[in-house]
Parts: sequence; C-alpha cells; structure tokens
Amino acid sequence: MTVLYFFFFNDTATTEIYTLSLHDALPISEEKRVLEEKIVNVLKNIYDPEIPVSIYELGLIYEHKVDDDGKVKVVMTLTAPNCPVADVMPQQVKEEISYLTGVKNVEVEITFDPPWDQDMISDVAKLELGLM
Repeated sequence: MTVLYFFFFNDTATTEIYTLSLHDALPISEEKRVLEEKIVNVLKNIYDPEIPVSIYELGLIYEHKVDDDGKVKVVMTLTAPNCPVADVMPQQVKEEISYLTGVKNVEVEITFDPPWDQDMISDVAKLELGLM
C-alpha cells in the first residue's frame, strides 16, 4: 500500500502531519468511466462541416468531465471566432451528449483561450487531411 504524507506548518511553529493511503482514494466508478468513454465516442462522431474531421480529432474539445450526479461539462473552441457554425456546433454537442443514458445535464462552454490552431489537430486527423 502506498501512503502519502502531507506536512502543514502553521504560525505556532508546530507541524501537523496527515497521511492518506492511495487505497482510501475513491476510484472512478465503472459506470462513470463507461459514460466518459461514450462521451468521447459522441464527440468523435460530430464533424466540422467545413473540414471532414471530427471536432474531437480537430482538437476543438479542450476539456470534458462528468461529475457523480451525471452532470457533464464540455469546454470547447471553434476554428475561428466568426466560424459559421458558432451557434449550431455547441448546441449539437449538448444535444448529442444529452441522449446518453446517465447524463442528467450538459453544459457546453465556448472559449477562445487558447485560440485554436493546426497544432491542436491529432496525428490521426493530420494524416486524414494530408498534413503529415
């Protein structure tokens, strides 16, 4: 068993030591892991209409997470702020993920920080696009 020690120093010059066994850490539930895999599969099947590659492989998805209550948050970007699908794409992501069993709520946040560029495209997509 692995044990982690945390040392905290307070203003009275005493040291408090806390231990945490990695065994005590809550593992991700199988149900949550499967749901996260399904979310990735959904994202891999949503395509940018201008580029014949999924938004996942294009690197437009910055973050996706599921909490224990079935709430999903996706942080994504678009290829450009004036992208013609700026209104449609986030809504499609939200709708497609919301169809999954176990999902209670979906929040999609659009960000342009960092701005998207071709370096974010996966190697798989670069091969498909002839960029490698």
